[in-house]
Amino acid sequence: MIVVTGGAGFIGSNLVAALAERGETRIVVSDVLDHPAKKASLDKHPVMELVAPGGLGRWLEKHGAEIDTIFHMGATSATTITDMEHLLDNNLGTSLDLWRWCSRNRRRLIYASSAATYGDGRAGFDDDNDPAALARLRPLNRYGLSKQMFDIAAIMLAHDGYKPAQWVGLKFFNVYGPNEQHKGGQRSVAVQLYEQICAGGSARLFRSHNPDYGDGGQLRDFIWVGDCVDVMLWLYDTPSVNGIFNCGTGKARSFLDLAHACFTAMDRRPKIEYIDTPENIRANYQYFTEARMTRLREAGYGRDFTPLETGVATYIRKYLATNDPRR
Repeated sequence: MIVVTGGAGFIGSNLVAALAERGETRIVVSDVLDHPAKKASLDKHPVMELVAPGGLGRWLEKHGAEIDTIFHMGATSATTITDMEHLLDNNLGTSLDLWRWCSRNRRRLIYASSAATYGDGRAGFDDDNDPAALARLRPLNRYGLSKQMFDIAAIMLAHDGYKPAQWVGLKFFNVYGPNEQHKGGQRSVAVQLYEQICAGGSARLFRSHNPDYGDGGQLRDFIWVGDCVDVMLWLYDTPSVNGIFNCGTGKARSFLDLAHACFTAMDRRPKIEYIDTPENIRANYQYFTEARMTRLREAGYGRDFTPLETGVATYIRKYLATNDPRR
């Protein structure tokens, strides 16, 4: 049996779909269906059981002998959340509970960390598994801090020998793709640009307030959600791999590149407007992110990552333009 927390969410629902497509029938999802899009994603790929997050601990104790792997994708993921007590309870406390359960019962745990742990990138984007290196990172928001705290706890517990049968943390970079409609303002820039172009014919990008970057020249490591799923499935098939790994493409692309990819996919001529970066985020705005993918490659992952233009074209033409955001 496979448990996917957050299995009706963005990355989690794409993982559930991929597991179902490869023939897995004993999939259990732990999530709250608080948005019609989340319910729709599960309706397309019915699962064995839906467990409320608050009852997951009791459910695990009852069904523990049947479980092989927990994919922990559930979290409070909004980078604007400032309630640290909530984040510590939901992102750190719940993750530690699952770690303890998997460690006691010798089950596997693959969990979602985040590139938000890297902050402004001054300390680099190297997924070093040394606790001191992790502690040197300075996240720019409390969400990133909560993820960093669990990464450090996981590394230290694993070093002490208290660990699941397999454990992997994935630092997801800028993920885009189907099933993200419930995320509101936290949706990928790809879908937001698509909606802007549909509504008014132009795309709006932030003006640069850094002399090292031109307008629209801010860089991100954009990764197609299907590539994230492929990495997780490879890890599931390769139980000897353990540790924290980046999950990006290893190639930063500009927001201008992303906008042009959207226009091309929509068969429209580019029309771009530049607006000031809001003052409330300007001081902590990231101008560059790029995953260093050496560790994952050295661990044996060999698949190519989807080029930005290909991923955006697939997203727009197969899902957004057909009004079918579900995988």
